[in-house]
Amino acid sequence: MKNNLVISYPRMGNYHILLDRSFKILFPNAEILTPPLMSARTLEIGARHSPDNVCAPFKYNIGNFVEALEQEANVLVQTGLGCIFGYYGELQEQILKDLGYEFNFLCFSQGSASMRKAFETYKQLGGKQSFKAVSAAIFYTFYGMFVMDKFEYKMRENIAFELNPGAHERLHSRLLEDLATISLAKIPTIWKYYNNELNNIALNEPQKRLRIGLVGELYTLMEPFSNFNLELELAECGCSISRKMNASLLAFPRKAKTLRDSDGYLKHLPGANGADTVAHTISYAKNGYDGVIHMKSFGCVPEINVMPALNKISSDMDIPVLHLSFDTHTGEAGLQTRLEAFIDMIKMRNSGGVLY
Repeated sequence: MKNNLVISYPRMGNYHILLDRSFKILFPNAEILTPPLMSARTLEIGARHSPDNVCAPFKYNIGNFVEALEQEANVLVQTGLGCIFGYYGELQEQILKDLGYEFNFLCFSQGSASMRKAFETYKQLGGKQSFKAVSAAIFYTFYGMFVMDKFEYKMRENIAFELNPGAHERLHSRLLEDLATISLAKIPTIWKYYNNELNNIALNEPQKRLRIGLVGELYTLMEPFSNFNLELELAECGCSISRKMNASLLAFPRKAKTLRDSDGYLKHLPGANGADTVAHTISYAKNGYDGVIHMKSFGCVPEINVMPALNKISSDMDIPVLHLSFDTHTGEAGLQTRLEAFIDMIKMRNSGGVLY
């Protein structure tokens, strides 16, 4: 194993921008290996070396780890919270070591995800920064994450109607570039600037927006490659998209409140973010959204558990709900067909052409 640290971790959405920055602050002499872009090869590697019955995020993680190890990473970081994925770390480590790789595996999941544990591990890896500095780096990650999530939430709502094609994406790219370099103290100023710029993007508003809410298992929602860039597909269909389930929700879950917000459709917490899926679906129905798309990894038990509740909400509150499952065998063509049929059905329903 190389003496210098080469640190990597699984990829998910754009959050690697913040993690790269934090690791570089914490380990100024280490090489931070940004996870390679997701690809068919990533999934093929992960599927080949994973048990058949595990969820797709597990397979993507294995693919990410192997590609990082091929580039000589020697420290891998994994965080899996909220569901059975939080117990997968030891299995992932054993699979990779059985493949002959040598590395340190840092798993911050379930009971080990604490500031104290993180600081102890940091010192064991030779980190020289103080507890205050480590805390500041972690806070930078969370603060930047909230800014990123807020920006992307607004972008999803309006990107289908931009007057100048690509305006949102260009501004988004600039935000990510700034978040990769600025200090913690400058984040509020950056957010104020980009929020103002976002509000000033010219829109070609339709007479009535077609509004779609997205709910479901967080990894599948947040990693575009895992859902065939479904949000982009919806935008190209002229939909205003709402997705409140993101990493910010994962960072600060509110289980008791979420169960209350399920309005009796759940009597117990189903695990992971299943209760959030139900609560947000109810919220979308009450706020007059045209439909909800429920996305999950194939075999995700918490999301399977809430499907009867979602179907009951659909019937009781008169809102169409489309269930989509994703795995290594999911075909993009079939997904596009179902998505287009769902949008067409909603458009006909709204125009009085068909009853739901």
